[in-house]
Amino acid sequence: MSRTLEPLVYRHLFANDSDQILLTRMVYLDRQEHLQKMCRSLVPDITHPPNITNDKNMFDHLLVDEKHRLLYCYVPKVACTNWKRVFMILTGLVNTSDPLKIPASVAHRKDIITRLSNYSSTEIENILQSFTKFLFVRHPFERLLSAYHNKLEQHYQSSKYFQSRFGRLIIKHYRQNPSNESLTRGDDVTFKEFAAYLTGQKEIVFNEHWKPIYDLCHPCTISYDIIGKYETLDQDSEFILKQVGETGISFPHAPKSSSTTSNLRKYFGTLHHDIIRQLYDVYEMDFKLFGYNLEEFLGYETG
Repeated sequence: MSRTLEPLVYRHLFANDSDQILLTRMVYLDRQEHLQKMCRSLVPDITHPPNITNDKNMFDHLLVDEKHRLLYCYVPKVACTNWKRVFMILTGLVNTSDPLKIPASVAHRKDIITRLSNYSSTEIENILQSFTKFLFVRHPFERLLSAYHNKLEQHYQSSKYFQSRFGRLIIKHYRQNPSNESLTRGDDVTFKEFAAYLTGQKEIVFNEHWKPIYDLCHPCTISYDIIGKYETLDQDSEFILKQVGETGISFPHAPKSSSTTSNLRKYFGTLHHDIIRQLYDVYEMDFKLFGYNLEEFLGYETG
């Protein structure tokens, strides 16, 4: 596994011997070492470095900031809207230092920020070797529930595509005696039906909002220098911006809901244990690579 040559974040850290910085450094090193240990255990035959000629599409979720030599793998439902906004500021695409002044619809335009897949194979190899690479992760079931809530359960304007594309399909195949209205609108999918859809077929059609992080960011092939977590989003985001010298950009603070655990238990409580186990199998790599478990949310462990 190739590491970034003198990653920016560690150059700064080694130059500062304060207790707080050293403690922060250990958190990121622990996350990185856990990931590498699990990769060696779970996928010992994986190719390093990646076969760029054959697998160029694997870099489609990696956003490039040449000015600050940053590479960010965005994961939907893990604060990617705000990080895309920040990247637009970092790369000089907008004339503001306030991320919230950038409409979400603009930040999510596929052509707005340069992706690593846009570069040549030689350029990709150089960037992977020399840029500081980071991603943000989240408890797999919390991320899955957020995707369901935002894209299938709620009646947002942005949800209509997902309800039409996936909701109608799920209702057709996983609901007994569906009404014509439900088959037409697809906007009343239950979490139980969504779980059945994800576990009831050999070839799952993964939209990026519920696709495993392992398949989006390839963390056992690409050696990430910083693994941020949704649980420490504010601290990790501030840390990254500070390391690249952009203290004038304030990462938007999102209020954390105190009902996360109760919501997980509420929705997952509608599922049979066998379905929960099958969902765990779908996201097993994300659980193991990033140090998550079920016990803290559901009161028992599996896997």
